Amino acid sequence: MFSVIFPGQGSQTVGMAQDLYNKFEIAKKIFKSVDDILGYSLSNIIFKGNISDLNLTKNTQPAIMTVGYTIYTVLKKEFNINLNTGKFFAGHSLGEYTALVCANSLDLEAAAFLLHERGKSMQNAVPVNKGLMLAILGMDIQEVKENINSISFKGVCEIANDNCPGQVVVSGDKEAVQELDNILKKKSIRSVILPVSAPFHCSLMQNASINMEEKILSSKFKEPAPLVISNVTAKPENNTERIKNLLVEQITSMVKWRESINYMIENGTTEFIEIGPGKVLSGLVKRISRKVKIKNINSIDDMKNYKIND
Repeated sequence: MFSVIFPGQGSQTVGMAQDLYNKFEIAKKIFKSVDDILGYSLSNIIFKGNISDLNLTKNTQPAIMTVGYTIYTVLKKEFNINLNTGKFFAGHSLGEYTALVCANSLDLEAAAFLLHERGKSMQNAVPVNKGLMLAILGMDIQEVKENINSISFKGVCEIANDNCPGQVVVSGDKEAVQELDNILKKKSIRSVILPVSAPFHCSLMQNASINMEEKILSSKFKEPAPLVISNVTAKPENNTERIKNLLVEQITSMVKWRESINYMIENGTTEFIEIGPGKVLSGLVKRISRKVKIKNINSIDDMKNYKIND
């Protein structure tokens, strides 16, 4: 049984989904719908823009969702491959919105609007150069927590992503995260400061969460089919009010990606299909379990070569 996963921020590239846009009318319609709801040409930024513009969080978030949904829709409409027969859908951070759109829980236009607003809110929640995110390699989550507890600086330093065994991301005040980085370097633990514009998925995002609460809660959701795994609980959710509240909470909460993948495997998933730009999630899945198959679909060639349940 397969489950479908959708990437988050960091997977974007200029020109992504250009081949689909050029060939399929349904792809053009999707991009036009997103451009119309946003009131500017996100399509132009995705296909012809500078990477610096695409990397602006307010553009990145709706862009990755739009590309993922386009791939999903072209597969369904042009190749007669219906991924909704899968066991679960799941997405990493903003990818959870893509999962909800593809699971017919949230419509495309609402998701584009929410992600654009979410991106702006997250960017504006913390002044520039006041926050930092750090990827820690080769440590499990418990070891990272112990090292965080040894920081002397009284600022925010929290686990933002539990991605896979040996890859944990922390987020918080610049001084606190830099102190953790120095502690790890002295222990010869590899860590990498991430080139992101704000410290996501920590309590510093509280203003973003407050700003997004009414927008999310007032949006119309339906029960997803298949069920979508929440980043906050690492479990499937089907109650629409609970899904909304968890999306609000997700902004300040840790992304439980390792736990989400393990849940899907423990509940019958033997193959993962990554839909969207890049192969980041496939790499994480490989580090979580060597027993499952992984496929990426993000181009016409990928679609031609894929057979469901093969």
